[in-house]
Amino acid sequence: MKPYFLMFAHYNRWANRRLYAAARSLPEADYRADRGAFFGSLHGTLNHLVVTDRIWMQRFTGDGPVHTRLDEVPYADFDALEAARRAEDERIVAWVDGLGEDALASTFTYRTITNPRDITQPLAPALGHFFNHQTHHRGQAHCLVTEAAGNDAMPSLDLIMFQRESGMGLA
Repeated sequence: MKPYFLMFAHYNRWANRRLYAAARSLPEADYRADRGAFFGSLHGTLNHLVVTDRIWMQRFTGDGPVHTRLDEVPYADFDALEAARRAEDERIVAWVDGLGEDALASTFTYRTITNPRDITQPLAPALGHFFNHQTHHRGQAHCLVTEAAGNDAMPSLDLIMFQRESGMGLA
């Protein structure tokens, strides 16, 4: 099971780098425009992804920044946001790489942000949610970039493209 999750950790990093490169090319007004996405703008969506990745990583590891709102915008500046994204991606890859099969089969307990309550569940399905959540909001961000700048401005983020480039998941 670990190779599967390690592939997703690497895919997450790869997709985020492609997304941020495309976002960097947008005019500031387009990058910050409220386009009706769940978190408003591309900037809001990218901040949400950093915040929620940190929330989950804090739940998984007991370490890292603590965030109490899903719509928090800790980074007003794109460069600082991108640096935080890169650091979080490296943290995710390193943590997943260090997981053993026993850890993946274990349970953990965390407190939810909305409708606060304690939840205990197996780690592996929660880790599946973690990566699926990233893909979900990256898809929204992909749409925001293409809406602002056209299809040519945003490269594919398809997992199969990553697999072909990296070789991960093909064997």
